[in-house]
Amino acid sequence: MQDEKSFRHNLVMENREKLSVTGVLNVISFDEDMIVAETEMGILVIKGEYLNMNSLSLEKGEIDIDGTVYSINYEEKGHAERHSIFGRIFK
Repeated sequence: MQDEKSFRHNLVMENREKLSVTGVLNVISFDEDMIVAETEMGILVIKGEYLNMNSLSLEKGEIDIDGTVYSINYEEKGHAERHSIFGRIFK
C-alpha cells in the first residue's frame, strides 16, 4: 500500500511534444496512444501518438512523456477501471 504522500500537481507541456507531470500517485495503464495516471487532482488521461514515458518516479510523483499529445483530460476516480486492460477488453 502506498504511503499517504502529497505532491504538488503540475502539467508543463512544450510544443505538444514533451509533457512533464507532477503529483502522480500511480500509473494505471499506458501504451503509445494513451497514458492513464492517478494524480492528486483525479484521473489524468493523455491521448496522443508515439507516447513514451521517458522517466517515471512514483516516489517523487513525476512522469516525463515524449510523443505527440492530442488531448489531456481529467476524469472521476470511479472511471479509471474502463482504461485498464480488462476494462478495454470487456467494454
